[in-house]
Amino acid sequence: MTGVAADIRKNWNIFIDGKGYAGKADEYNPPELEEENEDYRAAGMDAAIDIRTGMKKLTSDFTLNSHSRDTLALFGVKQGKSTTVIVREAMESFDGTVTAIEHTMQGKVVKISQGKVKAGELPKDKYDMSLTYYKQTIAGKVIHEIDVINMVRIIDSVDVLADIRNAIGI
Repeated sequence: MTGVAADIRKNWNIFIDGKGYAGKADEYNPPELEEENEDYRAAGMDAAIDIRTGMKKLTSDFTLNSHSRDTLALFGVKQGKSTTVIVREAMESFDGTVTAIEHTMQGKVVKISQGKVKAGELPKDKYDMSLTYYKQTIAGKVIHEIDVINMVRIIDSVDVLADIRNAIGI
């Protein structure tokens, strides 16, 4: 049937350092993947072109609708420590096919916004993370895997930085 959405997000769950938060999470924003580019125009060129220099910083955020001592305690952890967050989604196509999507992230909670306090309302604790690692799989296939510290960038199962790592001896 044409014109019908191929995938509808039916539900999702978040796991923070191994603990599930089903029924306690409101929102998740995956990291925006954006190239870092510089303009380059040399003699004999009519216009500048983009020269890729890497990627922009990876960030993500999520909101819980409950105060979680365990999650609140993740802010300001000692240098060298990191937090692992896994988000699992179920997408359903119009034909009934359900596809699993998984986002795996590692990094630090760098900001907590606890929002307004109102009687009779659930808390809205928003957590901002700075990431050193991100992987997205769809139906078990790696679509993106970015390991900033180890200089790995896998796009659709191909490590696009492998030749550069090899050239510089890492």
